[in-house]
Amino acid sequence: MGTTVDMRVKLAGVEWKNPVTVASGTFGSGEEFSEFVDLNHLGAVTTKGVANVPWPGNPTPRVAETYGGMLNAIGLQNPGIDVFCSRDIPFLKQYDTKIIVNVCGRSEEDYCEVVERLADEPVDMLEINISCPNVKEGGIAFGQNPKAAEQITKAVKKYAKQPVIMKLSPNVTDITEMARAVEAGGADVVSLINTLTGMKIDINRQTFALANQTGGMSGPAVHPIAVRMVYQTAQAVKIPIIGMGGIASAEDAIEMILAGASAVSVGTANFVQPDVTEEIVAGIRDYMERYHFETVADMVGIVK
Repeated sequence: MGTTVDMRVKLAGVEWKNPVTVASGTFGSGEEFSEFVDLNHLGAVTTKGVANVPWPGNPTPRVAETYGGMLNAIGLQNPGIDVFCSRDIPFLKQYDTKIIVNVCGRSEEDYCEVVERLADEPVDMLEINISCPNVKEGGIAFGQNPKAAEQITKAVKKYAKQPVIMKLSPNVTDITEMARAVEAGGADVVSLINTLTGMKIDINRQTFALANQTGGMSGPAVHPIAVRMVYQTAQAVKIPIIGMGGIASAEDAIEMILAGASAVSVGTANFVQPDVTEEIVAGIRDYMERYHFETVADMVGIVK
Protein backbone atom coordinates (compact mmCIF):
# COMPACT_ATOMS: atom_id res chain seq x y z
CA MET A 1 0.00 0.00 0.00
CA GLY A 2 1.45 3.38 -1.02
CA THR A 3 1.78 6.32 1.33
CA THR A 4 -1.06 8.81 1.10
CA VAL A 5 0.54 12.06 0.16
CA ASP A 6 -0.80 15.40 1.38
CA MET A 7 0.68 18.17 -0.74
CA ARG A 8 -0.92 21.07 1.13
CA VAL A 9 1.36 23.68 2.66
CA LYS A 10 0.54 26.48 5.05
CA LEU A 11 2.41 29.78 4.90
CA ALA A 12 1.53 32.42 7.48
CA GLY A 13 -1.92 30.87 7.91
CA VAL A 14 -2.66 30.69 4.16
CA GLU A 15 -3.15 27.16 2.87
CA TRP A 16 -1.98 26.32 -0.64
CA LYS A 17 -3.05 23.03 -2.23
CA ASN A 18 0.60 22.32 -3.16
CA PRO A 19 3.94 24.10 -2.66
CA VAL A 20 4.33 25.47 -6.20
CA THR A 21 3.83 29.03 -7.42
CA VAL A 22 5.30 31.07 -10.28
CA ALA A 23 7.89 33.83 -10.04
CA SER A 24 6.69 37.38 -10.47
CA GLY A 25 7.21 38.77 -13.96
CA THR A 26 7.49 35.37 -15.66
CA PHE A 27 3.78 34.64 -15.83
CA GLY A 28 2.13 38.00 -16.49
CA SER A 29 -0.91 37.98 -14.25
CA GLY A 30 -1.87 34.48 -15.34
CA GLU A 31 -4.01 35.23 -18.34
CA GLU A 32 -1.48 34.68 -21.11
CA PHE A 33 -0.42 31.35 -19.58
CA SER A 34 -3.94 30.08 -18.86
CA GLU A 35 -4.15 28.43 -22.31
CA PHE A 36 -1.07 26.31 -21.56
CA VAL A 37 -1.37 25.51 -17.88
CA ASP A 38 -4.40 24.87 -15.70
CA LEU A 39 -4.08 27.55 -13.01
CA ASN A 40 -6.21 25.33 -10.75
CA HIS A 41 -3.21 23.00 -10.50
CA LEU A 42 -0.95 25.63 -8.95
CA GLY A 43 -0.65 26.25 -5.23
CA ALA A 44 -0.63 29.98 -5.96
CA VAL A 45 -0.22 32.41 -8.84
CA THR A 46 2.20 35.28 -8.22
CA THR A 47 1.45 38.31 -10.38
CA LYS A 48 3.80 40.62 -12.21
CA GLY A 49 4.93 43.60 -10.10
CA VAL A 50 2.25 46.24 -9.57
CA ALA A 51 2.95 49.90 -8.72
CA ASN A 52 0.72 52.77 -7.61
CA VAL A 53 0.87 54.32 -11.11
CA PRO A 54 1.65 52.77 -14.52
CA TRP A 55 5.38 52.31 -15.20
CA PRO A 56 6.60 52.36 -18.80
CA GLY A 57 9.65 50.18 -18.09
CA ASN A 58 13.09 50.39 -19.67
CA PRO A 59 14.05 51.06 -23.31
CA THR A 60 14.54 48.05 -25.60
CA PRO A 61 16.32 45.69 -26.13
CA ARG A 62 15.56 44.48 -22.63
CA VAL A 63 16.00 40.70 -22.78
CA ALA A 64 19.12 38.74 -23.77
CA GLU A 65 19.88 35.04 -23.64
CA THR A 66 22.98 33.90 -21.77
CA TYR A 67 24.60 30.54 -21.24
CA GLY A 68 22.29 28.61 -18.90
CA GLY A 69 19.89 31.49 -18.44
CA MET A 70 18.78 34.94 -19.48
CA LEU A 71 19.14 38.61 -18.60
CA ASN A 72 16.21 40.95 -18.33
CA ALA A 73 15.93 44.68 -17.77
CA ILE A 74 12.19 45.10 -18.18
CA GLY A 75 12.15 47.85 -15.57
CA LEU A 76 8.97 46.56 -13.92
CA GLN A 77 6.71 47.77 -16.71
CA ASN A 78 3.13 47.51 -15.42
CA PRO A 79 -0.28 49.11 -15.95
CA GLY A 80 -0.64 50.31 -12.35
CA ILE A 81 -2.90 49.27 -9.48
CA ASP A 82 -6.20 50.60 -10.92
CA VAL A 83 -6.06 48.46 -14.06
CA PHE A 84 -4.76 45.53 -12.02
CA CYS A 85 -7.72 45.62 -9.62
CA SER A 86 -10.33 45.99 -12.36
CA ARG A 87 -8.86 43.49 -14.85
CA ASP A 88 -6.42 41.00 -13.33
CA ILE A 89 -7.92 40.16 -9.95
CA PRO A 90 -11.35 39.23 -11.43
CA PHE A 91 -9.58 37.01 -13.98
CA LEU A 92 -7.61 35.13 -11.30
CA LYS A 93 -10.65 34.77 -9.03
CA GLN A 94 -12.12 32.33 -11.58
CA TYR A 95 -9.54 29.76 -10.51
CA ASP A 96 -9.11 27.68 -7.39
CA THR A 97 -5.63 28.93 -6.55
CA LYS A 98 -4.21 31.43 -4.10
CA ILE A 99 -3.36 34.91 -5.42
CA ILE A 100 -0.07 36.55 -4.46
CA VAL A 101 0.34 40.14 -5.64
CA ASN A 102 3.88 41.35 -6.20
CA VAL A 103 4.23 45.02 -5.21
CA CYS A 104 6.94 47.43 -6.37
CA GLY A 105 7.63 51.08 -5.62
CA ARG A 106 10.20 53.83 -5.80
CA SER A 107 9.58 55.16 -2.30
CA GLU A 108 8.07 53.95 0.96
CA GLU A 109 4.90 55.93 0.15
CA ASP A 110 4.55 54.15 -3.21
CA TYR A 111 4.61 50.70 -1.61
CA CYS A 112 2.23 51.67 1.18
CA GLU A 113 -0.25 53.17 -1.28
CA VAL A 114 -0.47 49.90 -3.25
CA VAL A 115 -0.65 47.75 -0.11
CA GLU A 116 -3.44 49.94 1.27
CA ARG A 117 -5.35 49.65 -2.03
CA LEU A 118 -5.06 45.87 -1.89
CA ALA A 119 -6.23 45.61 1.73
CA ASP A 120 -9.85 45.12 0.71
CA GLU A 121 -9.22 43.20 -2.51
CA PRO A 122 -9.76 39.42 -2.58
CA VAL A 123 -6.06 38.50 -2.76
CA ASP A 124 -4.32 36.11 -0.37
CA MET A 125 -0.76 37.33 0.11
CA LEU A 126 1.46 40.28 -0.83
CA GLU A 127 5.03 39.88 -2.07
CA ILE A 128 7.06 43.04 -1.66
CA ASN A 129 9.79 43.45 -4.27
CA ILE A 130 12.56 45.26 -2.41
CA SER A 131 14.94 45.04 -5.36
CA CYS A 132 13.37 48.27 -6.64
CA PRO A 133 15.65 51.32 -6.71
CA ASN A 134 14.97 53.64 -3.76
CA VAL A 135 14.72 57.11 -5.34
CA LYS A 136 15.34 58.87 -2.04
CA GLU A 137 18.58 56.96 -1.46
CA GLY A 138 20.02 57.72 -4.89
CA GLY A 139 18.78 54.53 -6.52
CA ILE A 140 20.23 51.87 -4.19
CA ALA A 141 17.70 49.05 -3.84
CA PHE A 142 15.69 48.86 -0.59
CA GLY A 143 16.88 45.27 -0.43
CA GLN A 144 20.59 46.09 -0.30
CA ASN A 145 20.59 47.93 3.00
CA PRO A 146 19.36 46.04 6.10
CA LYS A 147 18.06 49.21 7.80
CA ALA A 148 16.07 50.21 4.71
CA ALA A 149 14.73 46.66 4.32
CA GLU A 150 13.56 46.55 7.94
CA GLN A 151 12.02 50.01 7.62
CA ILE A 152 10.07 49.24 4.43
CA THR A 153 8.81 45.98 5.99
CA LYS A 154 7.54 47.84 9.08
CA ALA A 155 5.88 50.49 6.92
CA VAL A 156 4.12 47.96 4.68
CA LYS A 157 2.98 45.86 7.66
CA LYS A 158 1.10 48.89 9.04
CA TYR A 159 -1.19 48.88 5.99
CA ALA A 160 -1.30 45.22 5.02
CA LYS A 161 -4.35 43.10 5.74
CA GLN A 162 -2.77 40.07 4.05
CA PRO A 163 0.40 38.23 5.10
CA VAL A 164 3.52 39.94 3.76
CA ILE A 165 6.24 38.10 1.85
CA MET A 166 9.48 40.08 1.53
CA LYS A 167 11.38 39.17 -1.64
CA LEU A 168 15.11 39.31 -1.04
CA SER A 169 17.79 40.43 -3.46
CA PRO A 170 20.88 38.19 -3.77
CA ASN A 171 23.03 41.21 -4.68
CA VAL A 172 24.27 41.61 -1.11
CA THR A 173 27.27 40.46 0.90
CA ASP A 174 25.26 38.48 3.45
CA ILE A 175 21.75 37.25 2.63
CA THR A 176 21.11 36.26 6.27
CA GLU A 177 21.58 39.86 7.39
CA MET A 178 18.78 40.93 5.02
CA ALA A 179 16.54 38.04 6.06
CA ARG A 180 16.97 38.88 9.74
CA ALA A 181 16.27 42.54 9.02
CA VAL A 182 12.90 41.87 7.34
CA GLU A 183 12.00 39.32 10.00
CA ALA A 184 12.68 42.02 12.63
CA GLY A 185 10.46 44.37 10.60
CA GLY A 186 7.56 41.91 10.88
CA ALA A 187 7.74 39.95 7.60
CA ASP A 188 5.50 36.86 7.62
CA VAL A 189 7.44 35.01 4.91
CA VAL A 190 10.59 35.62 2.84
CA SER A 191 11.03 34.69 -0.81
CA LEU A 192 14.42 34.35 -2.46
CA ILE A 193 16.27 34.82 -4.65
CA ASN A 194 15.50 37.67 -6.97
CA THR A 195 17.78 37.99 -10.02
CA LEU A 196 21.54 38.46 -9.90
CA THR A 197 22.92 41.56 -11.61
CA GLY A 198 24.64 40.67 -14.86
CA MET A 199 25.86 42.13 -18.14
CA LYS A 200 26.27 40.96 -21.70
CA ILE A 201 28.18 42.65 -24.51
CA ASP A 202 27.41 42.11 -28.17
CA ILE A 203 30.93 41.79 -29.60
CA ASN A 204 29.85 42.35 -33.21
CA ARG A 205 27.89 45.52 -32.51
CA GLN A 206 30.46 46.39 -29.80
CA THR A 207 27.75 47.55 -27.45
CA PHE A 208 25.64 46.31 -24.55
CA ALA A 209 23.12 43.59 -25.38
CA LEU A 210 20.61 45.38 -23.13
CA ALA A 211 19.81 49.08 -23.52
CA ASN A 212 19.98 49.34 -19.72
CA GLN A 213 23.59 47.96 -19.76
CA THR A 214 22.91 45.63 -16.82
CA GLY A 215 20.02 43.24 -16.24
CA GLY A 216 18.77 40.61 -13.85
CA MET A 217 20.16 37.16 -14.52
CA SER A 218 17.86 34.20 -14.00
CA GLY A 219 17.65 30.59 -15.15
CA PRO A 220 19.43 27.30 -14.39
CA ALA A 221 22.85 28.94 -14.00
CA VAL A 222 21.74 30.74 -10.82
CA HIS A 223 20.17 27.67 -9.16
CA PRO A 224 23.13 26.51 -6.99
CA ILE A 225 23.53 30.06 -5.65
CA ALA A 226 19.83 30.20 -4.83
CA VAL A 227 19.93 26.82 -3.03
CA ARG A 228 22.88 28.03 -0.93
CA MET A 229 21.09 31.27 -0.01
CA VAL A 230 17.86 29.47 0.86
CA TYR A 231 19.80 27.07 3.08
CA GLN A 232 21.63 29.91 4.86
CA THR A 233 18.41 31.85 5.34
CA ALA A 234 16.64 28.79 6.78
CA GLN A 235 19.34 28.64 9.47
CA ALA A 236 18.96 32.35 10.24
CA VAL A 237 15.20 33.01 10.50
CA LYS A 238 12.11 31.32 11.89
CA ILE A 239 9.62 32.51 9.25
CA PRO A 240 8.82 30.31 6.21
CA ILE A 241 10.76 30.62 2.96
CA ILE A 242 9.61 30.47 -0.65
CA GLY A 243 12.62 29.27 -2.63
CA MET A 244 13.25 30.32 -6.22
CA GLY A 245 16.08 30.70 -8.66
CA GLY A 246 16.58 28.52 -11.72
CA ILE A 247 14.00 25.86 -10.82
CA ALA A 248 13.32 23.96 -14.03
CA SER A 249 12.38 20.48 -12.77
CA ALA A 250 10.91 18.64 -9.81
CA GLU A 251 14.46 17.75 -8.75
CA ASP A 252 15.40 21.43 -8.55
CA ALA A 253 12.26 22.17 -6.52
CA ILE A 254 12.88 19.27 -4.11
CA GLU A 255 16.45 20.49 -3.57
CA MET A 256 15.05 23.85 -2.44
CA ILE A 257 12.60 22.17 -0.07
CA LEU A 258 15.27 19.93 1.47
CA ALA A 259 17.44 23.06 1.91
CA GLY A 260 14.68 24.72 3.95
CA ALA A 261 12.04 26.20 1.61
CA SER A 262 8.41 25.58 2.59
CA ALA A 263 7.29 26.34 -0.98
CA VAL A 264 8.92 27.04 -4.35
CA SER A 265 8.49 29.45 -7.20
CA VAL A 266 9.19 28.71 -10.87
CA GLY A 267 10.26 31.57 -13.12
CA THR A 268 12.40 31.47 -16.25
CA ALA A 269 11.45 27.83 -16.97
CA ASN A 270 7.89 29.02 -17.78
CA PHE A 271 9.26 30.72 -20.92
CA VAL A 272 10.87 27.49 -22.10
CA GLN A 273 7.97 25.18 -21.22
CA PRO A 274 4.74 26.97 -20.26
CA ASP A 275 3.27 23.97 -18.38
CA VAL A 276 6.46 23.07 -16.49
CA THR A 277 4.82 23.90 -13.14
CA GLU A 278 2.28 21.07 -13.54
CA GLU A 279 5.15 18.67 -14.23
CA ILE A 280 6.96 19.91 -11.10
CA VAL A 281 3.88 19.40 -8.90
CA ALA A 282 3.55 15.82 -10.20
CA GLY A 283 7.27 15.18 -9.71
CA ILE A 284 7.18 16.35 -6.07
CA ARG A 285 4.20 14.04 -5.46
CA ASP A 286 6.09 11.07 -6.97
CA TYR A 287 9.13 11.83 -4.83
CA MET A 288 7.02 12.02 -1.68
CA GLU A 289 5.48 8.63 -2.48
CA ARG A 290 8.86 7.07 -3.26
CA TYR A 291 10.48 8.28 -0.03
CA HIS A 292 7.36 8.00 2.15
CA PHE A 293 6.90 11.64 3.04
CA GLU A 294 3.30 12.16 4.12
CA THR A 295 3.41 15.97 4.04
CA VAL A 296 5.62 18.56 2.39
CA ALA A 297 6.50 19.92 5.84
CA ASP A 298 8.16 16.56 6.61
CA MET A 299 10.74 17.32 3.90
CA VAL A 300 11.43 20.97 4.66
CA GLY A 301 15.01 21.66 5.71
CA ILE A 302 15.88 18.06 6.58
CA VAL A 303 19.35 18.40 5.07
CA LYS A 304 21.47 19.83 7.86
